[in-house]
Amino acid sequence: MKINNYSWIQQKLHKFALSSKFIRESAFDLESFLFEGSTNWDNNIFISGLARSGTTILLNALHASDKFSSLSYDDMPFILAPNVWSKILLTKTHKKAIYRAHGDGLKVTTNSPEAFEEVFWKTFEHNKPESLEKFKVFIKLINKKYGKKRYISKNNQNINRIDFLSKNFPNSKILIPFREPSQQAYSLLNQHKRFIYLTNHDTFISDYMNWIGHKEFGPNYIPLFNEGLAHTDTQNINHWLEQWYLSYKKCKNIFKDTSNICFVCYEEICHNNDYWQEILKYLDINKSYNFNFMESKKNISLDTDINLYNKTSFLYDQIREISIKKILG
Repeated sequence: MKINNYSWIQQKLHKFALSSKFIRESAFDLESFLFEGSTNWDNNIFISGLARSGTTILLNALHASDKFSSLSYDDMPFILAPNVWSKILLTKTHKKAIYRAHGDGLKVTTNSPEAFEEVFWKTFEHNKPESLEKFKVFIKLINKKYGKKRYISKNNQNINRIDFLSKNFPNSKILIPFREPSQQAYSLLNQHKRFIYLTNHDTFISDYMNWIGHKEFGPNYIPLFNEGLAHTDTQNINHWLEQWYLSYKKCKNIFKDTSNICFVCYEEICHNNDYWQEILKYLDINKSYNFNFMESKKNISLDTDINLYNKTSFLYDQIREISIKKILG
């Protein structure tokens, strides 16, 4: 199974551009010096939730409106200098769509939007005041490159920055996708095993995931919650169920005090077109279009902690009700 399509030279270029904080900072400084971004830095969409909740399909669906700028594979590996890199990139053609590494049937091209925003936060810590201003500049520079007024990102690590984003981007919307907990936990478990297997056969995959801040599963996995856990075995579905419960419990508590957060139910968006159309309206997307959402549902025969499962199911029902009420009224 080969999923690493990078040549030796491309791998070395990625290492040079992404592994060094100094190089990343220098690239951003050069970009900021040479280019003046657009005037728009708010009115964005930040998609963030526990991985395997439908974040990628939601990103692709909203990006299809042609209303948003987003980091894409074209911006790799100089993520923090998108305009500079676009000027020196030798080819502007987009390669043929290929299946992404997750084995979930989703295809990507070089202009597909992707979750590279975490490279910025690996370079500039969000709890430093100057980082906020740099992030605003970063958004404006991405808008400039793609000729858009609104920015969209998918970054599961932003689940720890929801308060920060909500406060500092009051005109933006934060979407938190969620999925039936046992299905999402099962998917996380399988992805965790899959990427550990793959990286045992190709260390570049592990390096690449580390450089872009992909810690949701696989060899670089760091739990969003890692204190006082009842289930610490990452090879057991209950670990992922517990992470689901703790993650969405935190999001539900934050939701009480904010107006620009919206939960998005994966099952609802796959089966209810009215729900999808109302999401477009909620996000001020002034065009109506359909998207091919397809639910992935597996038969799960693994033993689960019944008390934990019941807690996650109850929380799922609660946030699904919150989501439907906010979106459909």
